[in-house]
Amino acid sequence: MNQQVIRKNIKFLVLALATLPNIAFSSTITIAVAANVSYAIDELKSQFCKQYPDIKVRVVLGSSGKLTAQIKNAAPYGLFMSADMKYPNSLYKDGLTTNKPIVYAQGALAYLSKRDRDFSSGMKLLENKSIKKIAVANPKTAPYGIAAAQAMRSAGVYDKLKPKFVYGESVSQTVTYSITAADIGLIAKSALFNPHMSRYKKAQNWSCVDTKLYKPIHQGMVMLKSAKSPKDVRKFYDFILSQKAKDIFIRYGYITL
Repeated sequence: MNQQVIRKNIKFLVLALATLPNIAFSSTITIAVAANVSYAIDELKSQFCKQYPDIKVRVVLGSSGKLTAQIKNAAPYGLFMSADMKYPNSLYKDGLTTNKPIVYAQGALAYLSKRDRDFSSGMKLLENKSIKKIAVANPKTAPYGIAAAQAMRSAGVYDKLKPKFVYGESVSQTVTYSITAADIGLIAKSALFNPHMSRYKKAQNWSCVDTKLYKPIHQGMVMLKSAKSPKDVRKFYDFILSQKAKDIFIRYGYITL
């Protein structure tokens, strides 16, 4: 084969590779995300993919406790966005992360009821005889459940209300219970900014829980050693800490630091 033919073949090969669909060169990263972030994650993912169209993002949602257990049992996640700092710190201490956990947002608690309520009495409202069931996230697996328990204890109503509790295994399940199986619920405020929740009105169906009643809900993020594409995971990590992502979190009721 002469040199001219070889050059033509090389040129053809280069052109063929250049015209292949981008998907042939794409990678997929898997992100473990606490359930309370489920309402914001689609927009976060969409904005990230606009910046990095060759990176696909697969999201696994669940309670922070259950996701942590999965990670400790070798689940192939690249990054973990928790509802608190406790679980990411646990993974860091076990040597399963590539960095120390960092706070990416601060969450807040809210009351939610399908019926109109007078929220002016705060936690005392939950003692009302018309409220027979209260939806709360399971404090064993969901940090928002811990915050809800703290708030009720601070208000001096926890012991009296405990028999009314209906536990959701995650914040998203707790939202569902709040408007179906229970009379009211203590949920992540971020859930209220989902378009599907627009029918529920502030001061009628929902209100913020006094933040003085519970410890700040610092939500932590950490990169994992089990990442299949660590460089791409790092890009997502950096994006979540960017101003663009912070603006999205604020729209969903979070506080950014």
